[in-house]
Amino acid sequence: MGLFSALMGNAGVVSLEKLSEEYAKLLTEDEEIELGFKLLRDTFIFTSKRLILIDKQGITGSKTEYLSINYKQISRFSIETAGTFDLEAELKIWISSETVPSISKKFNKSVNVYEVQKVLAHHVLR
Repeated sequence: MGLFSALMGNAGVVSLEKLSEEYAKLLTEDEEIELGFKLLRDTFIFTSKRLILIDKQGITGSKTEYLSINYKQISRFSIETAGTFDLEAELKIWISSETVPSISKKFNKSVNVYEVQKVLAHHVLR
């Protein structure tokens, strides 16, 4: 649990209680939310079985896309750290054998991108 608690100090991390209250309807019977965080209006949720990306769309955010990715389908991922003038870090995820990343998300400096990749590696490399 030290891996997950290390992320809890970041501003983007969302409490498990809040995530469970809002997204419990997405989970299977034996699935648990382990960690989640917000990027502007989007939410990343790491569960015991998959990665769920929640994309609020439109001006009001009332339209929502829920993308579910089985950890076994992730073929590779990369992080790009923030630089001196580039204030955002980036996470890229490739699904199966795609040549272009399926998912690309930018993080501000309040989220430790090394810790995010550590959680992802924990699930993908099992």
